[in-house]
Amino acid sequence: MTTLTTHLARTRRKAVRPARLPRSLGRVLATAGTVFLLSSALTFGLGALSGANPAAAVLGETATPADIARMNHQFGLDRPLWEQYVSWLGHAFTGDLGRSWFTTVPVTTSIRQAIPVDLSIAGLALLMAVVLGGAAGVAAALRAGGRLDRAVTALCALLGTLPGFVVAIALVTVFSLKLGWLPSGGYVPLDMDPAQWLRYTVMPAFALSLEAAAAIARQLRTSLVGTLRENYVTGAVMRGLPARRVVLGHALRNAAGPALTALGMSVPMLLGGAVVTQQIFALPGLAQLTLQSAEQHDIPVIQGTLLVTIAVVLVVNVAVNAALLTLNPAARRREVTRG
Repeated sequence: MTTLTTHLARTRRKAVRPARLPRSLGRVLATAGTVFLLSSALTFGLGALSGANPAAAVLGETATPADIARMNHQFGLDRPLWEQYVSWLGHAFTGDLGRSWFTTVPVTTSIRQAIPVDLSIAGLALLMAVVLGGAAGVAAALRAGGRLDRAVTALCALLGTLPGFVVAIALVTVFSLKLGWLPSGGYVPLDMDPAQWLRYTVMPAFALSLEAAAAIARQLRTSLVGTLRENYVTGAVMRGLPARRVVLGHALRNAAGPALTALGMSVPMLLGGAVVTQQIFALPGLAQLTLQSAEQHDIPVIQGTLLVTIAVVLVVNVAVNAALLTLNPAARRREVTRG
């Protein structure tokens, strides 16, 4: 009882120190800003150094050197590379990512049309991963060493090595071709018809979620097993607190850190896996837009989609770090010590 009381008292004392948390969040934001600048410079540099010549591609073989020079000037490609980068990044912060070399459609417009597909599928996949991985991890931890624990561990090991496109092909074969329950491809916006949106997104989201669910389950199981052996948990059990309250109210909160980290690391994996998955399910998302632009060497579109993808990943990682600071007592203790 004394151990539990002491732990809860420490938790309350940490809760009255909210001024400490913004300092850590400031460091997280500073790190994210630095990564964004470096990533944007690398993205722009690779595109600029690719050797693609839009003027020659657009004007064709009959273009004269004067015509090519005039169009290069129109695109701003005759300026120094650093000046092009500063101009591009400055316009990007205002929402202007330039125009496609071939269609002249603003890159922002193309991304605005495509990104709802990625966000809806990735959001549903993350929700599935949290529910499936969280339930499996908690169940395995509560039955540590038992058959259920071994079964969950074996299944997670299998799913962790199974490519998402293999799962996607299997889902299409079973639920679309054989059973006819779900459409094999296409997309319906959520605001147009939620029921149809779910029918079109559930299979690609499930295919993307399994690897993330396996990572969350493994991390949560390991962390929760150790947390359940802590003295304050034993004290709570001896006091006669309900098992659900002990696990969900105390142990799970302190054990969630590694699972949250795994969740944050799953976002780049989901976005990367979406390239193949969107190809299989014929989804008009950001990955498909990037792939089509790469085939045409449409550098502004490629740079814009990569920059937006980097921004999404960094925003999610900042959110995960903020959640870790809120939930993880050890992180708060380190912050208090630094302060």
